[in-house]
Amino acid sequence: MVATTNDPLVALATRALDFVEDGSVVGLGAGRAASAFVHVLAGRVREGLRVRGVPASEETARLARELGIGLVGLETELDLTVDGADEVDRELNLIKGYGGAFVRERIVAASSRRQVILVTTEKLVEILGSRGRLPVEVLPFALPLCRRRLDGLGLKPALRTSEERPFVTDNFNVIVDCAVGPIADPAGLERAILAISGVIDTGLFLGTADTVLVADGQTVRELVRRRSP
Repeated sequence: MVATTNDPLVALATRALDFVEDGSVVGLGAGRAASAFVHVLAGRVREGLRVRGVPASEETARLARELGIGLVGLETELDLTVDGADEVDRELNLIKGYGGAFVRERIVAASSRRQVILVTTEKLVEILGSRGRLPVEVLPFALPLCRRRLDGLGLKPALRTSEERPFVTDNFNVIVDCAVGPIADPAGLERAILAISGVIDTGLFLGTADTVLVADGQTVRELVRRRSP
């Protein structure tokens, strides 16, 4: 969907362009914020900016091609990735995956020197898990096992569906959405989930974001991860 001129996502996407240098390779995330950024970036490309994009989803790849952004793979390190998130805590840890592309989003971010996240104020939380949902991608063959193990962790996993069928990711896997409350130990929970055979990844993105741009209406503020001395 194209973000309208009064959409705060346009303000976020435009601000994110400040991080894009001529000749750079840019990871293009998935979801509404990433889509807004692709549209704004394409406008700058038409004005002469030279960039190549690495899409984190098939949908983003289609949009980028339609708008004239040249695409490449992961053969070289990316200068930065611009993406959205579903939750951001005070330490700039994230929950991602409501849109379903979080496995590729993680890979693209891991290939980048910098991850810039675009969110509106309602995505900010005191503690991860406050919005009540944690996506987990699993192999279809392992779904029964994964559901039992996740249930054993008290996560009440529910298979994600689309049009009354299981939602299938770009990786041909399925997603279970786990019911959570505020997570006291995100790193410990991540370890416990990833230890389950058949789990591909979780929506917990801990320590990956360098910069978070937050829009409140048309006003954008910048949050930067604190670095250890």
